[in-house]
Amino acid sequence: MSQDQAASHEVELEEFELAEDAAELEALRAERDEMRDKFMRALAEAENSRKRGERDRKEAEMYGGTRLARDLLPVFDNLSRALQAIPEESRATSSALIEGLELTLRELTNVMAKHGITTITPAVGEMFDPQMHQAMFEAALPGTKAGQIIQVMTEGFLLHDRLLRPAQVGVSSTTGG
Repeated sequence: MSQDQAASHEVELEEFELAEDAAELEALRAERDEMRDKFMRALAEAENSRKRGERDRKEAEMYGGTRLARDLLPVFDNLSRALQAIPEESRATSSALIEGLELTLRELTNVMAKHGITTITPAVGEMFDPQMHQAMFEAALPGTKAGQIIQVMTEGFLLHDRLLRPAQVGVSSTTGG
């Protein structure tokens, strides 16, 4: 082999090794980019999981007592009805009993408020709101507009911003004369 051929062969060998190194370098870069992408996705998923966990924790804290709150509503209703059922002529002789019922109802209301439970107390004459009220009946009542509340049967309740129970109301069905 001549010296020129040997030099040419050496150049080809160097070019082949350089090409091989470039291909290996490109493969390493592609692998690095793939790993970086996987890492960024895993990091984003971890952050999303953390946020989801925090949101779920807050929601459980705020709304975890929903079943208990719903179970207490009939107690509130019964105490309210008991106070309303006392005849006027019995109020003087039963003042201690009435005071006890009122204090119990007030304490129940305070405990409910402490835990984010508020009452929905519609007034006769307000317009019916299907988000907050449940129509128990409709009746044409003179002097009212269609959709006005004409009777309130029970108060409704919210737990923070969620409806626990709609207020049960009677609604005017037509415009009265």
